[in-house]
Amino acid sequence: MIRLTLYGTSACHLCDAAMAELAPLKANGLQVREVDIVDAEELMTRYQLRIPVLRREDTGAELDFPFDLNRLLDWLQDVLAEEG
Repeated sequence: MIRLTLYGTSACHLCDAAMAELAPLKANGLQVREVDIVDAEELMTRYQLRIPVLRREDTGAELDFPFDLNRLLDWLQDVLAEEG
């Protein structure tokens, strides 16, 4: 099972848009954990100018927004191909 983390923060309209793109995949069992970067100084330093950022927990690969469903599927496929 692929597990993803979406780094963002509250009141971030781009983060809401990213979650909307992920919704069809979540409906099919993809696990997405949301992390508010405000809760950790290290995350603020790393992501504050990039959010939202999607990260695969198994490989550490990251995808910066903007992305749509097709781009997201291509990224997941690319990461899967690199593993295989």
